[in-house]
Amino acid sequence: MKHFLFFISFLCALTIQAKENRWSINGPHSVQWETSKGELPYTDHIEMSGHRASVVYYWGVNEKKQFQMDRHLVFPMLRTIPNNTHASWMPRCDMDFLKGMTANNRYMTQEEVKTVTIDGVLNVHSTIKGDGNEFELTRQFFPSTQKAGVCEKYTIKNVGNKNETVRVPSVYFIRTTNQEDGTRGKYVLKAHTDFVEDFKKTLEAGESTSFYCYIEAFSLSDEKAPIMEGDKELEWRQMFVTKVADNNLQFTCPDKTIQTLFQMSKIRASESIFETQNGLMHAPGGESYYAAMWCNDQAEYVNPFFPFLGYQDGNESAMTTWRCYLKLLNPEYKFLPWSIICGGDDVFGPFDRGDAAMLAYGASRYCLERGDKEIAREVWPLIEWCLEYCHRKLNQHGVVASDADELEGRLPAGDANLCTSSLYYDALISAAYLLEELGPSPLPSPKWEGAFPKNHNSQSLIKNYRKQAKTLRQNIDKFFHASVEGYDTYRYYEGNDVLRSWICIPLTMGIYDRAEGTLEAMFSPQLWTENGMLSQSGDKIFWDRSTLYGFRGAFAAGYADKALEYLKKFSNIRLLGEHVPYVVEAWPEGGLRHLSAESGLYCRIITEGLLGFRPTGFRSFTLTPQMPSEWNEYSLYRVNACTDTPINILVERTTNGKLSVKIQKELSTIRTYTIKPGETIKVKC
Repeated sequence: MKHFLFFISFLCALTIQAKENRWSINGPHSVQWETSKGELPYTDHIEMSGHRASVVYYWGVNEKKQFQMDRHLVFPMLRTIPNNTHASWMPRCDMDFLKGMTANNRYMTQEEVKTVTIDGVLNVHSTIKGDGNEFELTRQFFPSTQKAGVCEKYTIKNVGNKNETVRVPSVYFIRTTNQEDGTRGKYVLKAHTDFVEDFKKTLEAGESTSFYCYIEAFSLSDEKAPIMEGDKELEWRQMFVTKVADNNLQFTCPDKTIQTLFQMSKIRASESIFETQNGLMHAPGGESYYAAMWCNDQAEYVNPFFPFLGYQDGNESAMTTWRCYLKLLNPEYKFLPWSIICGGDDVFGPFDRGDAAMLAYGASRYCLERGDKEIAREVWPLIEWCLEYCHRKLNQHGVVASDADELEGRLPAGDANLCTSSLYYDALISAAYLLEELGPSPLPSPKWEGAFPKNHNSQSLIKNYRKQAKTLRQNIDKFFHASVEGYDTYRYYEGNDVLRSWICIPLTMGIYDRAEGTLEAMFSPQLWTENGMLSQSGDKIFWDRSTLYGFRGAFAAGYADKALEYLKKFSNIRLLGEHVPYVVEAWPEGGLRHLSAESGLYCRIITEGLLGFRPTGFRSFTLTPQMPSEWNEYSLYRVNACTDTPINILVERTTNGKLSVKIQKELSTIRTYTIKPGETIKVKC
C-alpha cells in the first residue's frame, strides 16, 4: 500500500504543469533540485545499475520536507521459478537506517531536505534540528559496480556551536526465500551498516563523520555474502560515471540542457549491462527485463551507439548479442525470437516482429563502426541470414511482411509495416559497404550445407544488395506513401488512416522523399505533445523511442531549426521537469520507467542526426552536418567509430554562411572542409 500511494502521488505530480523548472543544471553531468522550488510533496523514481544488481529508487520529499525512500532491488542472476523473462529476483526494501538516531540522547526529528542532486549517484542534503542542536546530513545512494548489492553513504556534520554525541543504531536484517522458489535454492537479502555495534561518536563544532550501509543478495547454497567496502564502492561508481560521461564522446553546443542530457544519457545507456553465464548482456531494465536482450532495444537501438562511445563493456555486450543470435540461425529460415532471456539459456518470441530487419540493421552498422575485420567476419553470417530472410518475406508489393512490429500488437501494424522495410533498406546499404571491406576472400557462412542458395561471392552480393535497396526504396514510396489526416506522408500499414509516430523512420534511413509532409505531421497538433509524439493520433499513449527517432530524422533531413525548436522543449522536460534525468520508455505502460537503450537513442540524435554520421567502411564515413540558425558551432570530442584513434569533429559557421568542419586526431587538425549546410562530405581516417 505504501508503494502504491507513493506511485499515485508521483503520477499526480506529472499532471501539474510547473511554472518553472523544478531542477537545474549543476555540472557537466549533474542536475540539482532545491526544495524551495516546486510544490510539495514531490516524488520521483530513478534506476541505476551495476554488473550484478540494479535498483529503482522510489524517493520523495513530503510536505514537511522530510525524505522518504523505497528501494526496488533487482538481482538478475538470482533467478526465480518459473525462470522466464521476468524471473530476476526483485525484493523491496524501505528500511530507514537512521531510524532511532540521537544527539546527546535526544531524537533528531526535525529534518528538512535542502537539495537533491543526481550525478550518477543520488545525493540528498538535509539539515536536522533537535533540542538545541543542528546538523547537516548527506545521503548518497548508488549500486555496486561489480557485486550483487547497493550502497548508501551517510555523512553527519555538527554545524552547531557545541559538542554533540551522535548515536546511530546498528542495523542487521536478513530475509530468505523458500528453497523451491529459486533456480539456485534459497536466496538471502541482507541489510546492514558497516559497524557491528551502535555507532557512537562525539562531534566537535564543525566536525563531521561518515559511515556506509549495504543491502546485499546471494544464494545460500552456492555463494557467500558479498564483501563491500564503502569507500571503494563509491570510488568505483564514480570512476564508471567519469569513464562514460566525461571521457569519450563529449558533446558541446550552445544549449546546455541538450548538452547535459546528452552527457547524462551516456550513463544510463551504459550502466544496464549485467554479468551472465554467456557473457556481458545489455538489458532494458525497468524492473522487468534483465539478463536478456531484444532485437530492438539492444541490436537496433543501443549496440550501434557503443562504437561511438568506445566503451569496452558496451562493445562486449554487443558481441554477446550477435554471438547468441548466430546460434539461432536455421536453414529453414524460420523467424528468429524477439529476445534471448535467462542469461542466454532460453528465448522468447512467438511471432515475427520484423526482428531479422532489426538485427541486420544494427549488426551491419555496428561492424562498420567497430572497424575490426575479424569481428565483421564473425558477425557476417548473421547479417547475411537476416537479409536473406527479409528478402524471402517480400510481399506482392515488394515490401517486407511481418506479423507485427516492435510494439508486439499493442497497436495495429498490418501485414507489412513501415519500420521493418525501412530497417531492411538501411541494412542492405550497410551490408554492401561491409562486404567491400571484407574483400574477395571466402565469406564465412553457417555450418549447414547449402546455407545460402545464391552465389556466395562478395562482388555478386554487393551488386545484389544495392539493386535490392534501390528497388525497395521505390516500393516503400509506392506502398506506404499516402495522405493521412491531410498530411502528405506515409501510412504505417495498408488500411492505416490515422497518423502514427513511426512515420519518421524513413528519415533516419536517408529516405527524404516525403520529408516536408512527414515533418509537418510529426509536429502537428494531432501527434505532438509536451512529451513528444503520441504513438498515434487520437490516443494518449506515447513511447519516447519513436520521438527520439523523429528528432534524429528531422535533423538528418535538413530541418535543423524545426528539430531544435522541439528538441529544446522535450529535453527540458526530461532533464529538468518533474521526472528526471533521462528519457523514458512509455506512458501509461511502465509508468515512465528509465529503460536504458532509449538513452542511447537520445545520443544518436546528435551523432547521426545533427552531425549526419554514416559509416561507409572500417575507416571511412560520411558527414552531413546541419547547423540550426541560433547556433554558430558545436563539437564532438573523442569519437571512436570508424577510426583506430579517437577523433574530434568540430563544426563552425563561417562568415559567409557556410560550415567549417574540422577533423582532429590528438588535437591536430588532419582535415578541414568548407561546405554548405546539409552538404555531404566523405571522410577517411
